[in-house]
Amino acid sequence: MRKLYFLLPGTDRKFACGGLWAELKTFNLAKQLCHADIVTYRQREEGKLFIDDLLQDKNLDDVIFVISWGFDVARLAAKLKQHNVVYHAHSAGYGFKLPASVPIITVSRNTMGYWGQYSPHSLIYYLPNQIGNEFQNSHLERDIDVLVQARKSSQYLMQELIPSLRQKCQVFVVDSYVQDLPGLFNRAKIYLYDSAEYWAQQGVSEGFGLQPMEALTCGCQVFSSINGGLSDYLDPGFNCYKIAGYSKEYDMQRILKLLTNWTPSRLTENFLAEYRTENITKRLQVILDELNEFFDHKKIYPDNINNLTKIRLTKMRLQTKLSKVKKKYFKI
Repeated sequence: MRKLYFLLPGTDRKFACGGLWAELKTFNLAKQLCHADIVTYRQREEGKLFIDDLLQDKNLDDVIFVISWGFDVARLAAKLKQHNVVYHAHSAGYGFKLPASVPIITVSRNTMGYWGQYSPHSLIYYLPNQIGNEFQNSHLERDIDVLVQARKSSQYLMQELIPSLRQKCQVFVVDSYVQDLPGLFNRAKIYLYDSAEYWAQQGVSEGFGLQPMEALTCGCQVFSSINGGLSDYLDPGFNCYKIAGYSKEYDMQRILKLLTNWTPSRLTENFLAEYRTENITKRLQVILDELNEFFDHKKIYPDNINNLTKIRLTKMRLQTKLSKVKKKYFKI
């Protein structure tokens, strides 16, 4: 089993975000299955490996580099093209392409479908993000009617809906890092999440959307956008409500009605099992076994499946049109 080197720009607060936490969770799970280390590449950090130091070793066949930071992936893939590289894909839509020599592990089926379309000759796997066992309904008294995190929230949510809701119920807006997120979710009756506008501005997709899943697991009723990876597990009318639905007045009506007769969300253990540690660890073991087999193969055999380049696609379209013309006019 090859070593795994998880490449991150850095791990301090400068890089703090959901993607970093998710990648560190995957790293910690991988450590249970094989040798794994964090490698930084934008800044040196005490006690951690640095990419330029590692690459001085010319024999790195026993290593798999795991790249994940979307805006840096194209540059890193080019820098590491002589080595074994895996892309751990969270968001989609960055616009780069990867050679078939780089397998792709996706955190959502939404992202898996994206890469299935745009990188059809790559090995592609699905490994959902982990929802820790600390996220569960503690059955405590809830003193927050509506909870929302300011980061990634739409202007509509923050400037229109929230001010109106404050006149009717107890609203709590989080605008800083939360140490005990499960505890906060267990204080709230309803959680609002509207990230479609944020990701549209970034030009990429919502990779997974941990917070709505974590909120649901803690018993919150969730009003959310259904963009990107959120569509993997959110099911409006069945386990959540669609936010920003037609009008502010309709959102208000549904939220206040739910508060009047509030009951906790109830995700079944069968539903949650897909995202719990045991299942993810088992899936990761299967994926790592296949990756090691693939990189053994890559040492001996070159890739030989024609890529779907723009030129090739244009030729194929012209051939199809020509074939239709021949059938229509020449009865061929």
